[in-house]
Amino acid sequence: MSAARRRAERVLRLEAEAILALVPRLDERFDRAVEALHRCAGRVIVAGMGKSGHVGRKIAATLASTGTPAHFLHPAEGVHGDLGMLARGDVVLALSNSGETDEMLAMLPAVKRLGVPIVLLTGNPASTLARQSDVVLDVSVAEEACPMNLAPTCSTTAALAVGDALAMALLDLRGLRPEDFAALHPRGTLGWRSLVRVGDLMHTGAAVPIVTADALMKDVIVEMTDKRLGMTTVVDTRGRLVGVITDGDLRRAHLRSEPIAHLTAGALATQRDFHRGGDPRAKTVQAEDLAAKALEIMETHQITSLVITDADRRPAGVIHLHDILRAKIDV
Repeated sequence: MSAARRRAERVLRLEAEAILALVPRLDERFDRAVEALHRCAGRVIVAGMGKSGHVGRKIAATLASTGTPAHFLHPAEGVHGDLGMLARGDVVLALSNSGETDEMLAMLPAVKRLGVPIVLLTGNPASTLARQSDVVLDVSVAEEACPMNLAPTCSTTAALAVGDALAMALLDLRGLRPEDFAALHPRGTLGWRSLVRVGDLMHTGAAVPIVTADALMKDVIVEMTDKRLGMTTVVDTRGRLVGVITDGDLRRAHLRSEPIAHLTAGALATQRDFHRGGDPRAKTVQAEDLAAKALEIMETHQITSLVITDADRRPAGVIHLHDILRAKIDV
């Protein structure tokens, strides 16, 4: 192994160990921090200097994107006028590994004057800033991944991980739904995935390929050719879904020794599902399901289409892999 890879492996192991070391520290202080942030009537103001500031910006962005209004306040700019963005009803989420950062300490009088609670992520729970905070979360690490034990590496990773943990706990408390998440990401891929549903993309009405179980292969091929989805649904005499037949099923049927001219759609669909695992039912989804879920099912079962059925298990639509990819849905 090269020296570079050995160094990289050491860094990854130390940072992973730093995060795992945080798990036993999850106690009532974490609950109090979540409660303080959840009860915030205003906004969560995240503040930190240097590398802690960069981590704070990411935490603020994660909070805002998961339903908790948040802004980042640079402490140096704060004591030169930007403290005006802080108001009663806000909560400060402060990051300082040492807990002795001058710019962070300089903010304290204004924060205290407004009666704004402080939740602190720090590597020094006995610091000056910790003594002035309402809730202190210990994110200290045994050592930095820097070979000189100087550059913030494990410590910033630990703080970032706890910030994510706070954001996800708040997301659960707020009951954020996929459609709520989509509303916060209207132009992003994440929001698009959370917004587009199967019903928005599926083929319906006359575009749905359907043959009856007693249809011969000639009729099956005509229907599949006309509808151009590479498959057809197969229904019984009451119109309920029996199974599906794909282009691949037809090719495999032609490779058999016996002729298929008199083979019925129902017989081929049943054989097809039996050989694929014994479940005689075609894979289906509901129109209200997310398109991302349909794509996940397709990839899991290595298929290219899914059937949407109504309450009586009659085919109501078909969604094809290409429909999802054209909509730029990616799992």
